[in-house]
Amino acid sequence: MAKAELKTKHKTEIEDSSSLKGTLASVFLLGFFIIITWVSVYYLFVERF
Repeated sequence: MAKAELKTKHKTEIEDSSSLKGTLASVFLLGFFIIITWVSVYYLFVERF
């Protein structure tokens, strides 16, 4: 029975050229939105109580 062999002569290079600056900005914006929302709800609760 013949053995199946996979031979490749070229190496696969993985380039990590992705920048996470956009991800960081998105996370900060979402965090600020959540904080502002919670502060607003707390302010409404305190004013109505």
